[in-house]
Amino acid sequence: MSFPDYPFQSHYAVIQGLRLHYLDEGPQDAEPVIMLHGNPSWSFYYRKLISTFRDHYRCVVPDHIGMGLSDKPDEDSYNFTLDQRVEDLETLLNQLEINDFTLVFHDWGGMIGMAYANKHPERIKRLVILNTSAFHLPEGKTMPWQLQLSRIPVLGAILIQGFNAFCRGAVINCVTRRPMSKEVKQAYLAPYNSWHNRLAVRRFVEDIPLSKNQAAHKTVDSVEKGLNGFSGLPMLICWGMKDFVFDHCFLDEWIKRFPDAEVHRFEDAGHYVLEDAADEIIPLVKQFLASHPA
Repeated sequence: MSFPDYPFQSHYAVIQGLRLHYLDEGPQDAEPVIMLHGNPSWSFYYRKLISTFRDHYRCVVPDHIGMGLSDKPDEDSYNFTLDQRVEDLETLLNQLEINDFTLVFHDWGGMIGMAYANKHPERIKRLVILNTSAFHLPEGKTMPWQLQLSRIPVLGAILIQGFNAFCRGAVINCVTRRPMSKEVKQAYLAPYNSWHNRLAVRRFVEDIPLSKNQAAHKTVDSVEKGLNGFSGLPMLICWGMKDFVFDHCFLDEWIKRFPDAEVHRFEDAGHYVLEDAADEIIPLVKQFLASHPA
């Protein structure tokens, strides 16, 4: 498959017998920048960042198992949990012998990334934070009705896996400045073209911990409690203020925890902030990396 503005070579790591697709662009001896996507996107989300930074940095961008161009296992072949996602990332970076790096994350990639960082804080040199979370729902914030609906047993499967409502809704509602082009929409949707291939999308939604008896709750607790340990780390926060999920409540929580972070708000940008505001964000990231040598 070919995708617009995605002229990259595919690589695969074998993890528990499954192929995890990743991009590895730029000089192998350059400083690594690891970019983590969320749900229901994939490495395609970072294409503009990769194209800009691969001349000077080693850009490593995985597709989580079941997502993007990675293998799409069934529930008997893979454990669709936050802990497993963190273990996958750990395995990939160990295989690539990458230890010290800048971490860029978006959406559920933030929780995966910070759970990894909590285990290996010495490896993280900078953080670039894009409409995401690394803590439980902020006080006073409730889960949007779209996500609540998607978590209802049976109905969630019908909506997400049957009607592809989650992926189709994302390419429409997660950008706010201008609609995605037909080609970009097709690229976002291409990996999720059947009931089977949308299983990971549903399981990501179901794994969001809203009660203590959910598998991910303990890990999120640990990540949230460990955030203070990163207070001295250089941080850049770029935030789409029209995000209907990760809204100003989440941004306020990041700022409360990290008042020294460099923060840029994009008032008319949505959840896919790199789709809406890449032209403004790329120079900010470039300046941030240059201003804080690893």
